[in-house]
Amino acid sequence: MTAPSLGVAVRGVLRRAIEVYRDSPEASRWLQHHVTRFDEPLRLAIAGKVKAGKSTLLNALVGEEIAPTDAGECTRLVTWYSNGHRPGVTLFPTQGAPRQLRIHREGQGALQIDLEGTPVEAVDRLVVSWPSTSLRATTLIDTPGIGSLSLETSERTAMFLTPEESPTAADAVLYLMRHLHGTDVRFLESFHDQGVAKAAPVNTIAVLSRADEIGVGRLDALTSAGRIADRYRRDEKLRGLAQTVIAVAGLLAHTGRTLRQDEYKALTTLNALPKAELEGMLLTADRFVRPDQPVDPPTETRLRLLDRFGLFGVRLSMHLLQEGTSDPAVLAQQLVERSGLDELRKLLAAQFTERRDLLKARSALLAVELVLRREPRPAASQLAMEVERVLAGAHEFAELRLLTDLRTQHVKLPKDVQDEAERLLGGDGGAPAARLGMSGETDPAQVRSAALEALSRWQRRAESPLSGRNVADAARVVVRSCEGMLADLPR
Repeated sequence: MTAPSLGVAVRGVLRRAIEVYRDSPEASRWLQHHVTRFDEPLRLAIAGKVKAGKSTLLNALVGEEIAPTDAGECTRLVTWYSNGHRPGVTLFPTQGAPRQLRIHREGQGALQIDLEGTPVEAVDRLVVSWPSTSLRATTLIDTPGIGSLSLETSERTAMFLTPEESPTAADAVLYLMRHLHGTDVRFLESFHDQGVAKAAPVNTIAVLSRADEIGVGRLDALTSAGRIADRYRRDEKLRGLAQTVIAVAGLLAHTGRTLRQDEYKALTTLNALPKAELEGMLLTADRFVRPDQPVDPPTETRLRLLDRFGLFGVRLSMHLLQEGTSDPAVLAQQLVERSGLDELRKLLAAQFTERRDLLKARSALLAVELVLRREPRPAASQLAMEVERVLAGAHEFAELRLLTDLRTQHVKLPKDVQDEAERLLGGDGGAPAARLGMSGETDPAQVRSAALEALSRWQRRAESPLSGRNVADAARVVVRSCEGMLADLPR
């Protein structure tokens, strides 16, 4: 008889827990919330220090300017962005019933949300409902900046992502940083609780979010940022805290996805200026917007371009236009490609969307464990055993534990062996081709052949008398992953 999938097993645990605690309204509501959460889109929180570009990257991921990027009161709140049939904002106060708020936007700018006199301190969260295909599979959660001058603002993010006992409300975290700072490391360390099913490096991705500012905005800035991200990826400390590190120019990505016709026209007007004059203007931001330059477009338009593109974005746009780009849609696409956003979206799909059930299951089991601790009763003893059985028996959790142990150096393997082990365990994505280091278009017969070779290789390692206990135990988990791949592949 085939064992039930992890999702089916955890749903069964939740149903039995609700039955056991049916006489406890608070516990029943908490457990029912996690049943509902299992069917929701993935919850992805975006966190980072103040001015890391969280709202800008969120707008880029959605493809619309809906999150405020200025330092207004709404940026001091935890704000959820989810797909909905019509635009709307709901305020959830710390006390009392939720209520709808008025929203408007000026021109094509970000949404303006009126808290109607409610103090920020009295707001638990805002939930923005917005019709968007980008939000169908993922709910994005914008959090206040860490390291804010307001201690209360920073604590709001810490309380949301690192609650003392209960599982965090987010399934995964996108952590933005301008460079690796001690504050970033401390926060990531606090997010990774100890325990079988709690936070692990595989549900966190670190992002160098203002990559265009590296190298003083030179055209090769993103190449330089990519090298820095690669160095961070190899950092042993950071490997134990984040799945990977990727460089993204958030402002460039946002502007590329929301490029307007009038902006394209202004860029082509700039590009028509004499080369020497244009190069002089693009030396610094001050020169670009200097009001005493009698050139078209006027100073006001150049100020808007600088705000939307940044100096790097304007320079890159001029370069692309001079290279022959003659269509606004093509220019927008090239800006997005150069920004690193496409790579980030593929990474999110491979690392988080494919792991949705695992991430949801972990939160659900933590929720049941919390109820068992807070309200112990004789009838729950069997339920506690069931939770332990799922945690111990589900291979997905065995993979998660070993991935974490490899990346935190609790289990050490030779470098080339460890790289292959992490990949086979799903460290680069859960699909068989990704686990085997092959492209998604590889012929299934080749994928199956590679899986058989990997299985044979790791079986020998597991059975070798030269392998220590830790190595042999790790090899057996990898063997089980290879067997799972083969079971899923066509013969």
